[in-house]
Amino acid sequence: METTRTYTRDLLAGVRRYLQTNGPWSTFLELRAFESSLPPWLESWDGDGILTRTHSREMADAIAATGVPAVELRSTNYSDRFPFVGMDNALIGEMVAEHFLNRGYRRFAAYTLDTESFFRERVRNFVTRVESSEKRCDLLPSHGESSPTDWEEHQAELIRWLESLAKPVGIFDTNDQLAVRLLDACNRAGISVPEEVAVVGCENERTLCDFASPTLTSVQFDGETVGFRAAELLDALMQGEKKNPTSILIPPRGIEVRASSDEFVIEDPVVLRAVRLIRERAFSGITVGEICESISVSRSTLERRMKATLRRGTKEELLRVRFREVNRLLRNTNLTIETIAEMTGFTHTHYLQTSYRDRFGQTPGKYRRENRDGG
Repeated sequence: METTRTYTRDLLAGVRRYLQTNGPWSTFLELRAFESSLPPWLESWDGDGILTRTHSREMADAIAATGVPAVELRSTNYSDRFPFVGMDNALIGEMVAEHFLNRGYRRFAAYTLDTESFFRERVRNFVTRVESSEKRCDLLPSHGESSPTDWEEHQAELIRWLESLAKPVGIFDTNDQLAVRLLDACNRAGISVPEEVAVVGCENERTLCDFASPTLTSVQFDGETVGFRAAELLDALMQGEKKNPTSILIPPRGIEVRASSDEFVIEDPVVLRAVRLIRERAFSGITVGEICESISVSRSTLERRMKATLRRGTKEELLRVRFREVNRLLRNTNLTIETIAEMTGFTHTHYLQTSYRDRFGQTPGKYRRENRDGG
């Protein structure tokens, strides 16, 4: 099992949780990357059971040849000899479609990957849900890159596709890596995200989601439950229980909404200008009055149109954007509260702390302790 991704580390956390109450096991775990070669010790290994994320027919055959019980956690593509525990990819596509539909989108697209059956299932169910609402969905298949030249050619193709789409449009990317590529293409082409193109990825790979600009909304897998259920199943098999190869499908935990889709459809040009200005200058301390002056509209008119479009006023939108960044910095950095206040447009640390407590019912420090990545 690879240990390089958020999801697989969550799987291991689920296995660990099972062992804390049902163990102990003597476990062997290597730090591995996806598509690492077969470990040379596997053929002569004297173990009792295997949890695996199989990426090739050779690997599936080698695991079967050990003769010990095994549970598959990645895909049923390479073997139907092992029971499977994993994510329900049908629900993933439906969930993303609902995310866009609930925000008022009427135009949809998907940036797709055809290398795995679970990628195809995600997209198929996204398209089915969109079409059930009497809407159409544009598709663009992705390409693999083997050189910088390939990358540039494919980004140029992606830009042409994005420019051809009617907007505003909600785009589902089959995984987070594709979504980061798409956001790069939007930035190169000067396409506003999320105002013109809203983007949702899949797998919630935190390194990619927080690296992206803007930060990436993504479907959050429930790796801990998958790992727990897989360990539970393997334990039963190792104790001699007879179970036919079957699939246990776990629903996703939901969608972690970040900046790439954190918006309702904006078709009011005045509101669109105001929201863009907030995105650009929220952290420099811009005020509602300065926004109104910049876009030449009265405070009362802007407030009325903001509430009609976004269901919140201008000051609330400013604070929402600032607090979203505050929480990101609390989760991902060791910066002091004083520094975070300065970086996010709050004039005084005390005002940030008081407003934070009023808004979230806890202090910034408590949020940081409870939500640090890997904590």
